Amino acid sequence: MSILKEVVAELLSMFVADARQTVATLLLVAAVAALILALQADPLLGGAILFLGCIVIVIEAAVGETRRRGRRSHGMRL
Repeated sequence: MSILKEVVAELLSMFVADARQTVATLLLVAAVAALILALQADPLLGGAILFLGCIVIVIEAAVGETRRRGRRSHGMRL
C-alpha cells in the first residue's frame, strides 16, 4: 500500500510542481475543444494548434526555469 501512496504522491507532485505550466496546458486544451465543438473547426486544425501550443508552453517553461536558476547562481556569487 505504501508503494501505491508513493506513486500517487509522485504523480501529483509532477502536476503541481509547475502550476503555470499545468494551467496553461489546461487552458490550451479547453480552448481547442471549444474551437472544435462550438465553431465546428476541422479536428486536424485543432491537433495542429494543440501541438504548437504545447511546444510554446514547454519552451516558456524551459526559459523560465533557466532564468530562475540564473538568478539563484548570480545571487550566490555576491
